[in-house]
Amino acid sequence: ISHLILLFLLFLAPAFADGRSQKSTQNLCSNDVSHKRQKRDWIWNQLHIQEELDTPLPHHVGKITSSVRNKNAKYIIEGEFANTIFKVEETSGDVYAFERLDREKKAEYELTALIIDRTNNRSLERPSRFIIKVYDINDNAPVFVHKVFNGSVPEMSPVGTSVTKVTAVDADDPTVSGHATVTYEVTRGGEYFTIDDSG
Repeated sequence: ISHLILLFLLFLAPAFADGRSQKSTQNLCSNDVSHKRQKRDWIWNQLHIQEELDTPLPHHVGKITSSVRNKNAKYIIEGEFANTIFKVEETSGDVYAFERLDREKKAEYELTALIIDRTNNRSLERPSRFIIKVYDINDNAPVFVHKVFNGSVPEMSPVGTSVTKVTAVDADDPTVSGHATVTYEVTRGGEYFTIDDSG
């Protein structure tokens, strides 16, 4: 029996060794691939700035950052108002606004971030689009949509009869609580008429 076991082990040994060498070859290949493939990514949060800032210009908007490690790397931005309203510090990726922004004129700006090698102008990373959002402040008063609203009511109508409807709008951001809320009040003739929040 011991001879049979010995023979069986002798048959298995080459197959086992071959399996191990195949596995180690696969590991070497996968390690080789992992060394060659480097995942690079742009890293930032959404950039934003508050409108009508009264601090001295320029205003810091945020930072674009790439995981590329290259001593010759240079950040560039392209797109609407790039290098006019918005400029990027080429070594740090810090983005600045050189004008006070008004959300009611433009609520967001779309730009593209690039990182290049300054020695040969070759791109080190795929360009990435990003948005700068302008945050609202409650800086607009409601405005009536017409200068005059005409109404009429028959005499002897019961209390609560509708006379007319007025409408005012606020240019501030309606998604920010209280910024675009409109309420109405009768300032003269309140002894005869009332108005609710719908106008």
